[in-house]
Amino acid sequence: MDVLSDAVAAMRLGRPHSAIRDKYGTWGVHFGTHGGAGFHVLLRGSAWLLPGGDAEPVALAPGDIVFLAHGCGHALASEPGAPLERFELNPDGSWPAPPPQVPRAESGAAPSAVILCGAYQLDRARAHPLLSELPAVVHLPARVGTHHSLRTTVELLGAELEDPQPGSDTIVPALLDTMLLYLLRAWWLGRRYGTEHPTGWAAALADTGVATALRAMHAEPTRAWTVEELGALAGLSRAAFARRFAGSVGVPPLAYLTWWRMTVAGRALRTGDAPLRVVSQQAGYTSEFAFAKAFKREFGVAPGRYRRLGGTG
Repeated sequence: MDVLSDAVAAMRLGRPHSAIRDKYGTWGVHFGTHGGAGFHVLLRGSAWLLPGGDAEPVALAPGDIVFLAHGCGHALASEPGAPLERFELNPDGSWPAPPPQVPRAESGAAPSAVILCGAYQLDRARAHPLLSELPAVVHLPARVGTHHSLRTTVELLGAELEDPQPGSDTIVPALLDTMLLYLLRAWWLGRRYGTEHPTGWAAALADTGVATALRAMHAEPTRAWTVEELGALAGLSRAAFARRFAGSVGVPPLAYLTWWRMTVAGRALRTGDAPLRVVSQQAGYTSEFAFAKAFKREFGVAPGRYRRLGGTG
């Protein structure tokens, strides 16, 4: 897979969850801090995002999307200062059963806001730096001509949630996973083209040579890559490539390769039952002993113990 797809796959846990809620009159919902990520889409009406802390409230218009990448506590409300109800995920990180919808007023008044919400469970223990660079709140205002694929996914997801049909139980999680990738793509493309001098992973993905080397490492993590080989793929000398890679990614090329191999191995140990010999080969090690030594250096525990502890280290 490509770097972004790999980064998400390495962190994703369980099934994503979503719901559409109608809001009437004065309302407010506080979402507590959790280990995953979440989003809100204002489909109709008006609302405010209250990020918490010293951050200023953000007025949302129909079509606006907000993505909370780090599970920070926040609130949505009809207006700043509105009373807030608390909303908490279940202890296992799953989405709780939604409360009963507020019935429509006898006058037939329309809801003041219709909101599509979703949540993802993520493994923060091995957060990919590409995702760690995201701000606490990503706000994607509705603008004509922007983020076509993301908007289409929102429409499809909303239609499935409002009128479930045979197959919806499979379609909805697939759309949510697709939406997560489109959200991240929208942000990184904005960073890539929205500034003259992107930094960090925005710079890495915008740099053709560095991006080519990253794709190669992710496509063949078991290969015994050298800096010279990666530099040749990037069309650069060994020294120039190493400087450029470390300057944007934050670590030398082979240090990143080792980190990624261990991340893949950790996920394999946590989620599967393949023998350690197989996991070590998948991580690019011909020696199980060498793999165990490298794994313990990275995680602080031997791979077998890591598996027995369920990946908690």
